[in-house]
Amino acid sequence: MATITDPAPAGSSQDLIAIEGVSKSYFAGGIETQVLFGIDLRVAPGDFLAVMGQSGSGKSTLMNILGCLDQASSGTYRLNGSDTLSLSRSELATIRNRTIGFVFQSFNLIKRMSVAENVALPLIYAGVSRGKAHAKALVELERVGLKDYAKRLPNQLSGGQQQRVAIARALVGDPPLILADEPTGNLDTQTSNEIMRSLQQLNATRGITILLVTHEPDIAAYSKRLVRLKDGHVLYDGAAAEGLRQLALSNDAHFMATGEPA
Repeated sequence: MATITDPAPAGSSQDLIAIEGVSKSYFAGGIETQVLFGIDLRVAPGDFLAVMGQSGSGKSTLMNILGCLDQASSGTYRLNGSDTLSLSRSELATIRNRTIGFVFQSFNLIKRMSVAENVALPLIYAGVSRGKAHAKALVELERVGLKDYAKRLPNQLSGGQQQRVAIARALVGDPPLILADEPTGNLDTQTSNEIMRSLQQLNATRGITILLVTHEPDIAAYSKRLVRLKDGHVLYDGAAAEGLRQLALSNDAHFMATGEPA
């Protein structure tokens, strides 16, 4: 049985994410479709990384691999020191629960459960008593300004409030990593900015590593680092401001040449 390491403390020099030569193919009707081609990526504790790319670039596939929801066809992926490709399904579930907090575009809150029950759910799955899980849920809800809404149902909240509940749920197990898949996709501009400032604060004050997928440059601008994918390859990996500057120049050049937006 493979060994799952304990979460690295904030400030650890060990890479939280280390993938090398990761490729991913899907097979249907005997036909192979390759989506990722030899991706290399290292993410240190405390980084704030945005992944951008057009539809079909491979960003969702990469996110699923990083979240241990899918496995690479080849290459290596070490998450917090654990070789994920050698782990069983149950071991992958354990490392997800202990290491990763997920924030989704559609919130993924359970409608019949109260806000506090939704936030406490990852701890319940981890074997924590309901009393302790509820108490920790209230702590996280207070941190996102929603403790007074603990007994409400998700459909009694606004979209922005539901996403803050989802962030509290992602944080309740004190994971070192948050994976956010289009976290502002269903929100208006003002609410999107509020959510991104919340993530920025979590990164700055609690040292939580954040990796988000987005197609919006103004959302990616909140990150420290940008990775751009194209056709399953890394097109850019560096400072977010410079990457977004290059993207804007590329889009402008495309529009000048074709008269159509990129």
